[in-house]
Amino acid sequence: MIAYRPSRAPGYAALALLALALAAGFLPVLRMGLEQGFSGLDPYVFRVLRFTLLQAGLSTVLSLALGLPLARALARQSSFPGRALLLRLLNLPLALPAIVVVIGIIEVYGAGGWLGGVFDIYGLQGILLAHVFFNAPLAARLILADLERIPAESWKLAAQLGLQPTAIWRLVEWPAVRSGVAGAALLIFLLCASSFAVVLTLGGGPRATTLEVAIYQSLRADFDPQRASMLALVQLALCATLALTAQAWGGLAVGWPMLRLQPRRHDGRSASARLFDGGVVVLALLLLVPPLMALVAAGLLHIRPSALLARALATSLGLGAASAALAFAVVWPLAVLAVRSDAWRKAAAIAVLASWIVPPAALATGWFVSLIAHAGMTGLAAFLVIAMNALMSLPFAARVLTPALAQSAEAHDRLCMSLGLSGWSRFRLVELPVMKRAIGLSLVMALILSLGDLTAISLFGTQDFVTLPALIHRQMGSYRFDEAIGTALVLGALVLAFSSLAERWSGQR
Repeated sequence: MIAYRPSRAPGYAALALLALALAAGFLPVLRMGLEQGFSGLDPYVFRVLRFTLLQAGLSTVLSLALGLPLARALARQSSFPGRALLLRLLNLPLALPAIVVVIGIIEVYGAGGWLGGVFDIYGLQGILLAHVFFNAPLAARLILADLERIPAESWKLAAQLGLQPTAIWRLVEWPAVRSGVAGAALLIFLLCASSFAVVLTLGGGPRATTLEVAIYQSLRADFDPQRASMLALVQLALCATLALTAQAWGGLAVGWPMLRLQPRRHDGRSASARLFDGGVVVLALLLLVPPLMALVAAGLLHIRPSALLARALATSLGLGAASAALAFAVVWPLAVLAVRSDAWRKAAAIAVLASWIVPPAALATGWFVSLIAHAGMTGLAAFLVIAMNALMSLPFAARVLTPALAQSAEAHDRLCMSLGLSGWSRFRLVELPVMKRAIGLSLVMALILSLGDLTAISLFGTQDFVTLPALIHRQMGSYRFDEAIGTALVLGALVLAFSSLAERWSGQR
């Protein structure tokens, strides 16, 4: 039987489009960086780089310090009351926009918050707290998935041999999670190194500025493309190295499906083990629950419907839908190329990591220099926001679509060949009915990422072109925190509604 060979032209077109987008962002930055030479590496650049590495390193260590014990506690204690709810709670940081969580953290730990005065929320401490809120659940989720893949026979053998907890960790658990811990550490470090909304709102000034925020300030506040280009080159070198290394350790994008129960374990039954695991779970709840409760409690009292809020909501939904459609239009032909051609599989996998290898702020610097500086902001802002949000969602959409498309190809290639179905006809009659949930899930995930994005709209937005995250940041900047928390609750509720839909779809085959 001759193998089914669909046209590769759409895949080549998608690769060419991504190459053009990257070239438009990278080449102007490279040119301006080479013109400056080493003179552009002034003390300010090194100070920003040092703080970027410091806060990312500390955030990674703290996130793993909580995430690893939490994953082990959830793996060992598989039947305590509220476990399923806690697993669902671990998904919230993945879905909630950073600006929404920051509002909740300020409401708890800020000067006028529930625990005001415990520490200074603006600066390194606040940044670390926010990053741990996001990344400790992510680390727990990734490591727990590795623990759940340990065969049931290993636990039976460990119980028969009477292995102590330290021996179980050394001989059973650590070999299973070792590579996952390294991959999670690289991923968290990369996320923190390129963090924007958290550092922009909690940074507290020049002493607490990362490369991403420094690029934004150079472009929008100082209009200094030369400095922005040098910062972008430094960030590009850092993020590209981390992204490619993390990909080699198992990938960057995490899947959406809910965590499943692992095979029955026979350890963790002693009083000391239960006490330790319970303490870890309580600590995680103390980290996650108060900001969410504060956001809901205060937000319900300060939701103020207005024409500006309605316009920002409509703009967010419109941009999100367009970004999701563009991401799907790029990912689908790349997924087809990856499934059908072993030679192109690696190229397609690297292509969808474009926004990780070339981080958004570095990409925006080149676009700013090559497009906006010459053509102006009018007419380009919406297109650039859509394009950047689509690029940022490519890894997540590809993580959903590629495996589903591979299964569909295995099941239907022979039938499609016999019927002469290909191209649009095959997509409409075969892939769309069979993969409608995977396609819908990828679109919803891209929409969620776009709804919560602050980076693109901050770099390309204007006074009259505003989304919900930009409106929240604007309200905070003008000291209207009550309005900001009401808007944050609207955005959080909207994102959670879509994430609930995605979660329901991900749980069905």
